[in-house]
Amino acid sequence: MTERPLRADARRNRERVLAAAQEAFAAEGISVPLDEIARRAGVGAGTVYRHFPTKEALFEAAIVDRVDRMTGRARDALTADDAGAAFFAFLRQMDSGGGVKRDLADALGPQGAHTYAGPTRELQSTIGELLTRAQRAGAVRGDIELGDLMSVLKGFFIAVHLDAMDAAQRERGFAVILDGLRPR
Repeated sequence: MTERPLRADARRNRERVLAAAQEAFAAEGISVPLDEIARRAGVGAGTVYRHFPTKEALFEAAIVDRVDRMTGRARDALTADDAGAAFFAFLRQMDSGGGVKRDLADALGPQGAHTYAGPTRELQSTIGELLTRAQRAGAVRGDIELGDLMSVLKGFFIAVHLDAMDAAQRERGFAVILDGLRPR
């Protein structure tokens, strides 16, 4: 049985709910109430539930969309001539407004890594390719493995939210991570 395509207004509402959910989950993690997401989207709670029957379903849709977009950016970076510059630019993208936030840190954590295994595995694999290319180009230390990189990034992004870092503190902290990845 195939599902009917959504009417234009229903599709727009779904997109607004998804965008509001991504913003809310990025800032607060999965703990944000669905009523708050509905308020941010400018729709009623019933509209949210019609498209996403549970908060977990909405969180998954938001995460999968974010991870898919991030994976696409990582794949695009794989085609760059300067592998080192592409690697560091991608990491900067992850740290900037649309990158890894509380929601993705939750998704990449122990429980989320199991739940979102396919999309996160693909993202990590592509980041691994970026890392390998940058190492071959001599732009990244050769003793860094993908697991090391992911642990450091997850830890940093979780700390950003737990410590409520301001922009200057966040920039200094991320600069330390980037400097630590460069060859000695």
